[in-house]
Amino acid sequence: MKHLTLFKWLTVLTCLVMFLATFGGGIVTKTESGLGCGTEWPLCNGKLVPAHTVASLIEYSHRAVSALAGLLSIASFVAFLRFGKSRRDLQLFSFLTLVFVIVQGIMGAFAVVFSQSSAVMALHFGFALIAFASSLMMALGIRQEAKDGGLERLNKYPRVSKKFRNLVWFSTIYTYLVVYTGAFVSHTDSAGGCSGFPLCNGQIIPELSGGVAVAFAHRAAAASLVIVIAILGHFAYRNHPDNKEMRTLGVVSVVLILMQVVIGIFMMVTMNRPEVYMFVALAHMLDIAILFGVLTYMSFLVYKLHRPANRF
Repeated sequence: MKHLTLFKWLTVLTCLVMFLATFGGGIVTKTESGLGCGTEWPLCNGKLVPAHTVASLIEYSHRAVSALAGLLSIASFVAFLRFGKSRRDLQLFSFLTLVFVIVQGIMGAFAVVFSQSSAVMALHFGFALIAFASSLMMALGIRQEAKDGGLERLNKYPRVSKKFRNLVWFSTIYTYLVVYTGAFVSHTDSAGGCSGFPLCNGQIIPELSGGVAVAFAHRAAAASLVIVIAILGHFAYRNHPDNKEMRTLGVVSVVLILMQVVIGIFMMVTMNRPEVYMFVALAHMLDIAILFGVLTYMSFLVYKLHRPANRF
């Protein structure tokens, strides 16, 4: 592949800025700074440079980082389209990065100018997460191209079963759905719907109404996700003794989901301490973003390893 060094730096920078844009969106939500620039876009309260208020600076910084992520996504897509023709998979990831950056940017702008439902706004984080995962796949792909000569290294690995491939794909899709329920909790201000842990308001199944129903649904989905990831980690480690990479990814997935549980408990404990709760909530978001990135990479890996060798 031509211009490999340039590709490496471009994809790493794109992935980093994409992560900052995704993380910044979480900060905007948690600090309720979405209207820090009023109902105007791209201007901030009628100005190119915003007033020095905390809310306006947070919102405007997020806009600036998101705009930079968009520009880098365009640069990555053009670069892969022109010089990366030997890696159609990475061309696809660059395209997905660009598309979802544009979509989540448009949704962000519409949320400022026009009132949007919580259900729609929850998708904003979900699309940003897909853009981040796609940019991560670009960066990892180029790193492997430089280090191992691309996908040829996968020829030395045994093939994976169809059942395991489907388990990985199901786990990735289900994780995304659980992330959506978490984003919906944030955008409906339902985090306080369930107090206490592991019971919800002192009950196994509380009265399901309003914010309680939203928060309880997320808890139930998150609990089942722990089971799904535990099963995935078990089979990834047990059934692939000759694939150290797959075993490592399985272990990392289990560790991340257990960390998510611990962080979730801390969220319940610190809910009445907003100065601490915000940082715990951001750690919750950071952990799930990393987990989704790991699962996305596993999904790509099992897709390749389910196919016959020498067909990359």
